[in-house]
Amino acid sequence: MNGYLNESNFTMVEEGFTTRDLLENLLMELCPASDQQAFFVADLGDIVKKHLRFLKALPRVKPYFPVKCNGSDGVIRLLAELGAGFACTNKAEIAQVQSIGVPADKIFYSSPCKQVAHIKYAASHGVQLMTFDNEVELSKVARSHPHARMLLGIAADSSPSAHLSMTFGTTLKSCRHLLETAKEQAVEVVGISFHLGSCGLEPQAFAQSVAAAQLAFEMGTELGYRMRLLDIGGGFPGTEDTRTRFEEIAAMINSALDLYFPDGCGVEIVVRPGRYYVNSAFTFAASIAAMEEVPAEQPSFDGRWDGGTVGRWDGPARVPEPSPCSPQRGRLWREEEPYRPSRSSSLRGPPGQAEDRIADGLELPELQVGDWLIFEDMGAYTISTSSLLEGCPQPQITYAMSRVAWKAVQLFQGKPPQTEDDRESVCAPLSCGWEMAETLCVTPVFAPASII
Repeated sequence: MNGYLNESNFTMVEEGFTTRDLLENLLMELCPASDQQAFFVADLGDIVKKHLRFLKALPRVKPYFPVKCNGSDGVIRLLAELGAGFACTNKAEIAQVQSIGVPADKIFYSSPCKQVAHIKYAASHGVQLMTFDNEVELSKVARSHPHARMLLGIAADSSPSAHLSMTFGTTLKSCRHLLETAKEQAVEVVGISFHLGSCGLEPQAFAQSVAAAQLAFEMGTELGYRMRLLDIGGGFPGTEDTRTRFEEIAAMINSALDLYFPDGCGVEIVVRPGRYYVNSAFTFAASIAAMEEVPAEQPSFDGRWDGGTVGRWDGPARVPEPSPCSPQRGRLWREEEPYRPSRSSSLRGPPGQAEDRIADGLELPELQVGDWLIFEDMGAYTISTSSLLEGCPQPQITYAMSRVAWKAVQLFQGKPPQTEDDRESVCAPLSCGWEMAETLCVTPVFAPASII
C-alpha cells in the first residue's frame, strides 16, 4: 500500500449495506435536531470500480485526475492510492495533492493560462510538466521555470459542433512557429496536448485531433525535440445514462491511437478523466430552510408566467449545478406520511444569496420547510479546492467503501489476499452503491508509473 488512504479515512460497510442505507441513517439522525443542513455521501467503491474498468478498456493510457473536478480529500487519497496522477490548474491544487505525499512527477500543471506566481510555485516544488498554446504563456514559463517540460496545446478541429466547450489551443498552422520560438528560448517541449471538452468525444473529431497531434509531433521531432508524450484531454461520461458508453469511447480512442501512435512508438499517452471517476459516486442531500409561493399570474424567476413553489436551502449556493452530460434530477426523502400532490418547484441558494439559482421546474411532491431533497450523480464540479481554501462553507462528506472494494485496492497494490474468504471475495461487487454493482473479478494489475 502507498499509505495515502487507510481505514480511518472512510466508513467500512459490509456486503448488502448500500449508500442508500447510509444516507437514510444519516437523515434519521439529523431530522430531529441538527445544525447540519446539507451533506454528501460518497461511495469510494464506485471510484475503485471505475478505475479498474478504465485500466481494462484503455491499457495504454495513464489517467491524470483533474483536481478542479472534485478536490475532496477522500477522492484525492483514493486515486493516489490507486496510482493515478493529478492534473492541477493552480498552486492551491498542487499544494493539496503534494500535502498527502504525491510526488511532483505525478503532477501535471494543466492550466493553459497560468499566473507567474503559480509557475514559480510549481518550479520551487518540482512540478515540471505544463502546457502552452501561445507566445505569452511560453515567455512566462521560459522566465520563471527554466526546467519545465512543456506540452504544446492544439485546437485540432475547429468545427463548432465538435468543440462547443473548447476555449484554448493553437491552430496546426501556428505549431511550427511556436515550437521554433520555444527552441529560441531554450524551453524543452516533450509532446502535444488537446482537449475536446465534456461530451465532445465524437469519433471523427477525436480521430482528426489525434491525426493533427501526430503532425505536430513530426514538426517537433524535425526541430530536434524528443517528443514522447501525448495528452488527449478528458470528456468521458460519468454515468451510464448517456448516449455513448465509456467502452465505446475507449474503443474509438484505441483505434485512433493504434493508427497514429501505435504501441511501441515510444510515446506515452495520458488522459484527464474527471467526471468519469466521481460523478456517480456522490449523492447530495439538502434541507429546505424557507418556502415561497409563486402565484400562476406572476412571472417566475426566468421571466415565464408559471406558478409553483420556490424552496430555499441552507446548503452551499452553487453545489448542485447539473452537468451538461447528465441532467440533474432531485427527489424528496421522507418517512412514511400522507400523500402530497406534485408541484412545479424551483430551488434557490441560502438566504441572502437570492441570485443563486439551483434548479427550476422540478416536479416534486409539495415541499415543506424541513424537507430533505436528494440529488444523485453529484460528484463532478461540486467541491473545489479553491472554495475550501477561501473559507466558503462546504457540506460534510461521509465517505463509504465496501470491505470488498477495500480488499480490491489492497490487491491492486500487490498485497495478496489474507484468507480463502478474501480470495473468493475479489469477484464480489465492489461498489456499495444504490443497487448492487456489476461484479468485477480483480487481478493484480500494473499501476501507472510517472509520466516522465
